Amino acid sequence: MLNTAASNSGRLTWGACAILGSLLIAGIMSQTSAADKAAAKPEKQLRHVVLYKFKAETTPQQIQEVVDAFSALPGKINTITGFERGTNVSEENKSEGFTHCFVVTFRDIAGRAVYLKHPAHDEYVKVVKDRREKVIVFDYWAEG
Repeated sequence: MLNTAASNSGRLTWGACAILGSLLIAGIMSQTSAADKAAAKPEKQLRHVVLYKFKAETTPQQIQEVVDAFSALPGKINTITGFERGTNVSEENKSEGFTHCFVVTFRDIAGRAVYLKHPAHDEYVKVVKDRREKVIVFDYWAEG
């Protein structure tokens, strides 16, 4: 259904060329954007979750020192690819006294290993170890 007048001469009309060109460009763009999405989104990332329940005698200032020290780690350890922190705001009353959460992201196990043995991590542990009553550490692979 290109152009009956042009089909006799074996040539495509301007309109037919425009339609074919548009289809070709659309096909290339859809392939490119799918490839771009795949390249931009890693398959999985290693998440390192740390939850703290502080001792009753730990002051708000001491807790803030812990938060500040932990929050400084991404600037000191280059294998950290993401970092989040927060305090419990759940209304379910199921936190069992755990008040603070830190989530550290790594590309792989090797990145986590660097973090765990890094001198900056060791210094951080010195700040928190006598202030926490309990700690939960939970690592998992987050898949896109």
